[in-house]
Amino acid sequence: MRKILVIGAGKSTAVLIKYLQEKSTKENISITIGDISIDNAKKLVGNHPASNAIQLDIFDKNSRQEAIQNADLVISMLPASLHINVAKDCLEFEKNMVTASYVSAEMQALDEAVKAKGLTFMNEIGVDPGIDHMSAMKVIDQIRDKGGKVILFESFTGGLVAPESDNNLWNYKFTWNPRNVVIAGQGGTAKFLQEGTYKYIPYHKLFRRTEFLEVEGYGKFEGYANRDSLKYQSIYGLDNVLTLYRGTIRRVGFSRAWNTFVQLGMTADDYTMENSEHMSYRDFINSFLAYSPTDSVELKLRHYLKIDQDDIMWEKLLELDLFNPNKKVGLVNATPAQILQKILTEKWSLDPDDKDMIVMYHKFGYELNGEKKQIDSTLVSIGENQAHTAMARTVGLPVGMAALRILNKTISKAGVLIPIHKEIYGPILKELEDYDIIFKEKEMPYYGYNPDRLS
Repeated sequence: MRKILVIGAGKSTAVLIKYLQEKSTKENISITIGDISIDNAKKLVGNHPASNAIQLDIFDKNSRQEAIQNADLVISMLPASLHINVAKDCLEFEKNMVTASYVSAEMQALDEAVKAKGLTFMNEIGVDPGIDHMSAMKVIDQIRDKGGKVILFESFTGGLVAPESDNNLWNYKFTWNPRNVVIAGQGGTAKFLQEGTYKYIPYHKLFRRTEFLEVEGYGKFEGYANRDSLKYQSIYGLDNVLTLYRGTIRRVGFSRAWNTFVQLGMTADDYTMENSEHMSYRDFINSFLAYSPTDSVELKLRHYLKIDQDDIMWEKLLELDLFNPNKKVGLVNATPAQILQKILTEKWSLDPDDKDMIVMYHKFGYELNGEKKQIDSTLVSIGENQAHTAMARTVGLPVGMAALRILNKTISKAGVLIPIHKEIYGPILKELEDYDIIFKEKEMPYYGYNPDRLS
């Protein structure tokens, strides 16, 4: 029996484990789930005969290495920064590895050694990154195969709340790690190409430079730029492309309202606030505003950000209970971002019966026989409830599918990889259709870059 070790029992692991369990008899596999919390691991195991749970502290080298040595393939579902120790052990003990995370510089540095041992370290095989790569390369390769040249590529992904569960003014709820939402866009200037010109958006302007998108059956969305779209130019083989833009999807109006927090400084994560545990929510807001012996916190904020009292922006802020003098932050030595995350989590967490939604939108412009054409490719995936989310499904399933194909040697390419090769993405995209993860591709008139981009 072939052994798969899954390290980490987080939100997306449940779907992954269920997939592997369903395949266990046919594929002759056993699954070991290791987590710092043995209870979390046991919940995922359930009563399945081909699964077992172990307590695994990733920082305990001996137990980590023992678990990895006993496996034929290792899936790391840990936070991205923790993959590298697992990867080094997999290299030492000659085990193949799968993660859903972006390839870090440390991971990429292992490429030659991984190739030398004939191993496959598959990364970026979740939803974004993952399904976005695979679905994009499928269309890009189709265009090239018929002799076309790609001149425009725009790609957007968003984890959102489904329409039937959308019941707040922000049209948003947390469907993944809230921290990643709060600090999104920080740490670098957004870079992209537009009609042959390099464009840059600093963080303090990021949420006021958005592009509108329309998804059939689901209405209008907006997208703001991801940090560095340019790194995908060589990865996707788009050296001659004129427009290259990757972004994050939100409902229209979210970014303008979120910009309030950015301009006040409430998303900062590089310092801690004194006496944060004793602050009220109202104190927290007031700490970013000028002193006034007469004006209220509400009035000072509206004047500072030029928000009218009848503006929907103001209603959105009131909905979050930001000005409550009785609610305490309760976090010791917290950063502004950590405090904001706590406040938002109270309002934006999914209720048990809430459904989430993954929306992905690719736009391809290309030239063929002297004519400019366009293909729009869209995906909408709706979750079942708070526990069985679309986010977990679109992360966990591709990871499991890649793992089995590596075990079966239908994926045999060696090195530190991402799923941009036809022999990898073709079969996985096909199997994802069995789980209703299906892209709709539509030929469109060529529009070039979007003239509705805000500034």
